[in-house]
Amino acid sequence: MSRVGRVQRETKETSILVELDIDGDGTHDIDTGIGFLDHMLSALAKHSRMNLKIKCKGDLHIDDHHTAEDCGLSLGQAFKQAVGEPKGIERYGHAYCPLDEALSRAVVDISGRPHASIDLGLKREMLGTLSCEMVPHVLESFASEARITLHVDCLKGFNDHHRAESAFKATAVALRKALTRDASAGVPSTKGTLHA
Repeated sequence: MSRVGRVQRETKETSILVELDIDGDGTHDIDTGIGFLDHMLSALAKHSRMNLKIKCKGDLHIDDHHTAEDCGLSLGQAFKQAVGEPKGIERYGHAYCPLDEALSRAVVDISGRPHASIDLGLKREMLGTLSCEMVPHVLESFASEARITLHVDCLKGFNDHHRAESAFKATAVALRKALTRDASAGVPSTKGTLHA
């Protein structure tokens, strides 16, 4: 059974297309108009092994907020669509990923309950043309629409580029583990459903 999602989102602030294949090889084609966001989403695709296409035209003449947030929301919607009925999967995943001096931990639960706790400790105002406050917000927006529980903490590091990138890589690897097929799992919940 293929696990693919496609979302087209049109508002007065952004026009976004997201295509996602969970069972890919990490191939990605991403153009959000924000270079550092493209870099983070490329890392997410590569290390989760999800094939990912994101095309966004946003109101960057205002600032980066709508574009970054809406990319996270749309990615979450496509992810939820691709997962479908969450059964026959591991459900939980965690990972530690370093990037030089930075080290991040991500823990994922494909729970059907949206929650995000993201603490990256970024100190700069900007990474390229992406506001540092938007880096965790992209992950929060993704988790909200994907309806997953996501905890991401950068545990150490002094370079904000490294801190952010290690966080996205850890998230990617944790997602890959949580989405691993397990035919013996059935619906991995004592409730018998992950939709309620």
